[in-house]
Amino acid sequence: MTAGQPIGRPRRYGLLLITLIAVYLLSALGSGWPGQVAQLALVVAVTLLGLRSTDFPHRECARWATVIGSALAIAAVASSHGPVARGTASLWTGLLLLATVVIILDSVLKLDTVTVQSIYGALSAYILLGLMFAAFFGAIDGLGGVDFFVNAEPASIRTYQYFSFTTLTTLGYGDFTAGGSFGRAVAVLEALTGQIFLVTLVARLVSAYRSPARQDPPPGDPLDNTAKPPELAHLS
Repeated sequence: MTAGQPIGRPRRYGLLLITLIAVYLLSALGSGWPGQVAQLALVVAVTLLGLRSTDFPHRECARWATVIGSALAIAAVASSHGPVARGTASLWTGLLLLATVVIILDSVLKLDTVTVQSIYGALSAYILLGLMFAAFFGAIDGLGGVDFFVNAEPASIRTYQYFSFTTLTTLGYGDFTAGGSFGRAVAVLEALTGQIFLVTLVARLVSAYRSPARQDPPPGDPLDNTAKPPELAHLS
């Protein structure tokens, strides 16, 4: 390796951020099991993009596990439209997003300086958190056997996602409220995660920021404030 050559794989998160925005929009506009299948397919792409930008030693095994597990989850949702199949697929989706969050944060926190790519990575991690908790809410609803929201509010991917991001940002509009104890506990955990994430990651990015080095003016430059007047030179 020659001097000055970067160590490790280049960290590029622009395409990842675009794909995450596509996942968000698809989840907000789609509904039913076709929307869940399409969302899971895009989440697989997100995970593979995250693995591409990491130095994880077992990337190939992780890729195959992601593809095979997602294919089984998609087959389960397509063959059975019941709540258990949807909840299982949501749980798998949440686990994939959780793994991707860990990969992205590990890569971003290792960066020495703040760049456009590190900002893209931080934004991607924040969106990943919202989508991840939305998937876990869907899993709780499908596998818990009771309505997730109080007052029998309609539950779908779009409402889980809406509730998740309003909780993550601590807006708390109150139009959707988790009904069960476990759902409420996960919602509180998401609100705490959103606050801690912003504080720690922003602090890390600020500490990694490096302003351009100030160049010293040449000797005799009139802007050189360190130059001493002739009458004081003999005191040096």
